[in-house]
Amino acid sequence: MSLPDQKARKFGTAPVFFTAISTILGAVMFLRFGFAVGQVGLAGTFILILIGHAVTIPTAMAIGEIATNQKVEGGGEYYIMSRSFGLVIGSSIGIALYFSQAISVAFYIIAFAEAFTSLFEYLRANYDLHPSLEWLLTMKQTVSIPALFLLTAIVLTKGADLGVKTLYFVVATLFISLLAFFAGRTDYERGHGLDLFATIANQEEDTRPAFDTATLPLIADTAANNYPNPNVPQLRPAEPTRPSAPERTPLETYSFFAVFAIIFPAFTGMTAGVGLSGDLKNPSKSLPLGTLSATLIGMVIYLLIAYKLSISASPEALADTSRVVMAEIAWQGYWLIPVGLAAATISSAIGSILVAPRTLQAIARDRLLPSRSINYWVSQGRGKNDEPYNATVITVAIAFFFIMLGELNAVASIISMFFMVTYGSLCLISFLQHFAADPSYRPTFRSRWYISLFGALACFGLMFFMNPGYAFLAILMMVGFYLMASHYNPEKKNLAVIFQGVIFQVSRQLQVFLQKAEKEKAISWRPSAVCISEHSFDRMAAFDMLRWISQRYGFGTYIHRINGYLSKSTHQESKEAKERLIKIAEASKSNVYIDTLISPSYTSAVAQTIQLPGISGTENNLLLVEFSKLQPDNLPDIIDNFKLIKSVEFDLVILATTERGYGLKQSIHIWITSNDYENANQMILLAYIILGHREWRRGIIKIFALYPEEICDEERIRLYSLIEAGQLPISSHNIEVIPRKQDVDSHVIINQNSKDADLTIIGFREELVRHEGVKVFEGYEGIGNTLFVNAASQIEIK
Repeated sequence: MSLPDQKARKFGTAPVFFTAISTILGAVMFLRFGFAVGQVGLAGTFILILIGHAVTIPTAMAIGEIATNQKVEGGGEYYIMSRSFGLVIGSSIGIALYFSQAISVAFYIIAFAEAFTSLFEYLRANYDLHPSLEWLLTMKQTVSIPALFLLTAIVLTKGADLGVKTLYFVVATLFISLLAFFAGRTDYERGHGLDLFATIANQEEDTRPAFDTATLPLIADTAANNYPNPNVPQLRPAEPTRPSAPERTPLETYSFFAVFAIIFPAFTGMTAGVGLSGDLKNPSKSLPLGTLSATLIGMVIYLLIAYKLSISASPEALADTSRVVMAEIAWQGYWLIPVGLAAATISSAIGSILVAPRTLQAIARDRLLPSRSINYWVSQGRGKNDEPYNATVITVAIAFFFIMLGELNAVASIISMFFMVTYGSLCLISFLQHFAADPSYRPTFRSRWYISLFGALACFGLMFFMNPGYAFLAILMMVGFYLMASHYNPEKKNLAVIFQGVIFQVSRQLQVFLQKAEKEKAISWRPSAVCISEHSFDRMAAFDMLRWISQRYGFGTYIHRINGYLSKSTHQESKEAKERLIKIAEASKSNVYIDTLISPSYTSAVAQTIQLPGISGTENNLLLVEFSKLQPDNLPDIIDNFKLIKSVEFDLVILATTERGYGLKQSIHIWITSNDYENANQMILLAYIILGHREWRRGIIKIFALYPEEICDEERIRLYSLIEAGQLPISSHNIEVIPRKQDVDSHVIINQNSKDADLTIIGFREELVRHEGVKVFEGYEGIGNTLFVNAASQIEIK
């Protein structure tokens, strides 16, 4: 590492710890932790804390693991997710993360405004204010809106340096506030509570002059002459007596998980130190140590706070969100707790204003927003530190909207949903990296796969327990973000490396399992076809046939043969051909697996092809080859290798193509004769499978049976029974039994009856090929594409 780099990396573990702990111990601790104890009790609050940390501890471990494997650049958590899940999926979660950060700005500023609630109540109760001013003092926006714009101006002026400079002051203020709270009273008057300024008000009551009855005549005389008498003490007008404890409406009760949704932001913030990774001397040590220690210490502090609250105030007082009970309990709490609250919320608000625009800026710089102009405008930075000015403007606008809502509980629930998605995603990344077992994933700090999996499941499950409506809304928003990013960035819809690794591992485990497992012998036939052709880009008929067979009921592997020996040039040619075929397969939405094979002879290519393992876990059982009726140059090669193909008991399907192609894809003719009845069932099943493809949805199957005249009626009945028993979509009207005459060639009958068919299926026998060779497949020039079928064994239709 160069000397400049060493100077730039100047931070140790302390900034990571203090950044995280100052965010963890924030607004919710002061304003809503007593609410939680009052609503669900001490034991319930302990359970809430443990549940919350069942999410945050795995996330802290996951973030420490991921951050020690890679440098986390601009965007923090978004950078991790987008570089792990891919840009499109990562941006979908990243936009949700950005909204949680932007809404957090509003959350912390609303919480900051609540620090002034008791002061405003005191002013309204003790001073005669103008009605408009009194109305303003009832609105949280009176403080929060000016605070938003003031903080924004400070951040835009001072930039990111402001956060580190104020960090130690904030932590010290929080520490003093907590000491004051724990040193506070435990003999607190349960059920009644003190006003923050009650002591001051009580002191004022005894400072007025004593009232003497002897002065009544003088007062009367003074009043009659309408001028002040110097011998009479001047008394201020009588003030209305205020009730010691105003009557309150019954407090609203919340369910267990509704309370959890409100206080969950108290447990978040442990990832705040991730953004410092580029400035740390030893990130592999500082990030996990600082993040985990802040999370665990925060959990202990929350447990102690819950206990202190439970012994110091009644549940009714604690559940009242209009009061800051921590301030009423703490020593000098009427000013120390508001100061601590203000420091914590301002620090967290500044952190959110700093982080949220940088997340949005990183998304824009990945060009994932809807238009090029929007990406350019949002990604622009100003100054030597590249401050995201335009992204800050958008963030402030979002924060302003939620500040106008003014309801802390609702904003907290919305934030919780997005944080759950983010934390669940980080845990999922850690789990998937463990499962994928990528050798390039070498973090110096390692979590455990089961901890990360538990954290991910806990996050996604708790979303629906907390608030099903918000959970569904959050998921719908992310689906919308994904569709938007996919629509505007089709070129970035690549399969991320992490998913590739997971799929490879799953595929390997399944293949090994299927190979080792004792499988029950299948009683029904299912095609696991492999097709070989060197005319892939000249004649697409064989590829189409394979994708129809493998779309739903079967499995298919397409091998493009390149004639020649393996060399650098043929290898490059095979890669290019494979990419072209994959694009064709994707465009046709097929389920065909594509590969290429370089071979100097057709025989060696066939020998290698029929030995390929099936991609589905089943052995391949059908070979599909093709030739052109106009130029049957490769038909002799097919015939010469017929014995080789049958040596492995493959079903053989030979496709003879014409310029007509498959026509309208509306009629399939099957020809059954007495000489090839072994093939009949397989021909019918193949036709049924082809008809199951959406391109043949309007097609019909018609069966022609060519038998000697004396057995026609018997064969007709047999065919009807076969079709009925097999529940095949073939009408009895589409079964035609044709008496065969000795002096009429079957080729003539087939050509005459199937001249308008879109596909004709004909069976052939092995013995006939051995004796007649290529002549078996000749003489069918009058019909369209023809599929010749030879079954390795007779199958049953069940």
